[in-house]
Amino acid sequence: MKTEERSESSRPADEPAAGAGRAGHRPDLVAAGVGALLVAVACGVGWAWQSADGRLQAQWPPLLASWHPHVGPGTPAALTVAAAVVAYGPALADRLPWRRLLLTAWATALAWIFSLALIEGWYRGVARRLTTKHEYLRVIDRFDDIPAALRGFTDHIVVGPPGNWPAHVAGHPPGATLTFVWLDRIGLGGGAWAGVFCIVLGASGVAAVLIAVRALAGEHLARRAAPFLALVPFAVWTGTSADGYFAAVAAWSIALLAVAATRRSVPAACASGLLFGWTCYLSYGLPLIALPLATVLLVTRTTRPVLPFLAAALTVPLAFTLTGFAWWEAYPLLVERYYQGAGGVRPYAYWVWGNLAATTLAVGLATAAGLRRTLTGTPSAALGALHPRRPAPTTETALTLLVLSALLALLAADLSGMSKAETERIWQPFYFWLLPATALLPVRGRRGWLASQAVVALLVNHLVWTGW
Repeated sequence: MKTEERSESSRPADEPAAGAGRAGHRPDLVAAGVGALLVAVACGVGWAWQSADGRLQAQWPPLLASWHPHVGPGTPAALTVAAAVVAYGPALADRLPWRRLLLTAWATALAWIFSLALIEGWYRGVARRLTTKHEYLRVIDRFDDIPAALRGFTDHIVVGPPGNWPAHVAGHPPGATLTFVWLDRIGLGGGAWAGVFCIVLGASGVAAVLIAVRALAGEHLARRAAPFLALVPFAVWTGTSADGYFAAVAAWSIALLAVAATRRSVPAACASGLLFGWTCYLSYGLPLIALPLATVLLVTRTTRPVLPFLAAALTVPLAFTLTGFAWWEAYPLLVERYYQGAGGVRPYAYWVWGNLAATTLAVGLATAAGLRRTLTGTPSAALGALHPRRPAPTTETALTLLVLSALLALLAADLSGMSKAETERIWQPFYFWLLPATALLPVRGRRGWLASQAVVALLVNHLVWTGW
């Protein structure tokens, strides 16, 4: 068996057990309880606020959803996938050869996302989602001449001039729309193909996170996180939204930089840079992915990939700028458009913490417990990483720093005021990197935590209509 495929389910003798030094099952339960309480308070306050003046612009805050208990064709499949992962996921993650584990995690995530989406049926759950009045597919015919469309893109962002873009087209750089234009050009047009594309790519982000965690923090921690990544609650919003696709592109950028930094691979650094450049033209908020990328370099104590990474990353803005689209000119117009719509009505005073309640539902209570362990180890991890004479961080410290970087990026997005509501969908690129915190949970109890993750997703998908 090849070395890279060898199972490393048993940790090295000189390596502490995951979460050592942060022990205590009760504090984990308290952290999960605090997360549940935050959700309950956000629901109660949100319902009262929305009923009083309607300013939250959300019928079932803190989620953009409406109360709609239901079952559907995907219900049996979703229950089966959840039960299988809870029962067999931890054991398989420990013993499968590495490459097979990556494929299994990807396939499981794919089955989980599809089954949740199909609770609404094929049409409502997959084929229709990206064809509504706010979505990218509504403007495909306006990109017959792509250079001309890009030159005039900023003219249609703000509401007022004739032909302003739908909300999601106006709210993102043109890379997002161009993806679906190109799919249409190669014969994969329409909502069904677009939905399948986003789900398949979105699920691949699970493999990307596992590759990055293995490179930076060791295979044993990656294996511990694998079942939790395959059974993420935010799969409810990966199927079907373009943000799942955005999350995967960002995840592969980080994974490839981790490979480049640990294996001194110039091609991986170039690929990472190219994907980061593309990420910045998929969403205006995703330059914040630079924080996890910088953490990769901090953890590996190397700057070798920086030049090829930057050279490749700059090709994307160069291409768009030469074609006629200027990111820095479009962003201020997006801010104006945002405040013309719901962003100008939704109160910051609620959403600045209501978003965190939505995050709790999206990442699950197991992640809340894992984040408790991450934050416990943050002071020593930060001091060790920033001390120039100390050796490279240990595996758990590396994982702590990676998770912390994603949390800081998420908090920056939250404090910006440009993400008021809908964050359960929009912040998927950050959520992916919070999930590895579950690797710090003790082996005993993993099935219980996995079950809690599945229950959150199943309840949300069956009790409310999310619209995504």
